[in-house]
Amino acid sequence: MRMQLLAFTTAASVVMIPLGAAAQSAVPKTSWGTPDLQGVWDFRSLTPMQRPSTLAEQETFTAEEAAEFSQESIADRSRDSETSARAARVAQGDIIPYNDFWFDEGTSVTTTRTSLIVDPPDGRMPPLTPGAQSLRAANRALRQGVGADEPPLGGWVEDLADRVRCTRGFNSGPPLTPSAYNNNMQLFQTPGYVVIMSEMIHDARIVSLDERPHLPSEISLWSGSARGRWDGDTLVVETRNLRADAYQGSTQDMRLIERFTRVDMDTLMYEATVEDPATWTSHWTYQVPMAKNDSLIYEFACHEGNYGLYNILAAAGLR
Repeated sequence: MRMQLLAFTTAASVVMIPLGAAAQSAVPKTSWGTPDLQGVWDFRSLTPMQRPSTLAEQETFTAEEAAEFSQESIADRSRDSETSARAARVAQGDIIPYNDFWFDEGTSVTTTRTSLIVDPPDGRMPPLTPGAQSLRAANRALRQGVGADEPPLGGWVEDLADRVRCTRGFNSGPPLTPSAYNNNMQLFQTPGYVVIMSEMIHDARIVSLDERPHLPSEISLWSGSARGRWDGDTLVVETRNLRADAYQGSTQDMRLIERFTRVDMDTLMYEATVEDPATWTSHWTYQVPMAKNDSLIYEFACHEGNYGLYNILAAAGLR
């Protein structure tokens, strides 16, 4: 096993724990003999998905650097501070929350790596293909002068972002990615199925383990066609048939491989490999250590029972 580190915040410092040692701990088993991955898992993290340009040559943090980076990240997201990063966001027109009440990103990085991306080695997403670059440029032109939560001129509700329409959450997956809040998911297991339930948008993915084929390629779904299998003590979930733009501007040809490994009683290592030759010049992989959460997952109601979408469309003259 590759040696990796987890970072947890205490009142005084960031504590680094080697996963290689943690993996030697006894992992509980189900009554039918597979690793027991069940429970609520918290994947909040201040570790950035991509390695910041200022750390281009630095693969890992020291404990002191991790603590300093975490403090700066918290300051940059709030109106309570006047950091240069915050000022740059304001200049770009970003809306800066007035306090940290709504945030649940945690208080520290959760790995000593300077990025969640572990492959490529530079901690960055591979370059976009020419076709993906052209498509993104066209989308930017279409939405010029229009906010992210508004339909473009002449558009309709389908032109609103998934997160606004409450069809998918910004971190609910697949794949799961740490974000501003609702960074919890719950796993359920039976001998033939695994259920992955996201706190965000309270969505549940039901993954069969019986080697049935994927859905026909012409059928696309919000959460795709997922099939699972065991690779030793690791649950491997392969997802295809995702809708276009399901993740980071991907196409319907995107293939996602997720790996869930319980490395000790309190830690579930999540790894996701994204493959889409039409969007990126090569595949890429990121890892998120998830912490056991003894709390419950509560319903996230999104727009249910309010007039969010109606008011958005009415303001745009499209109701």
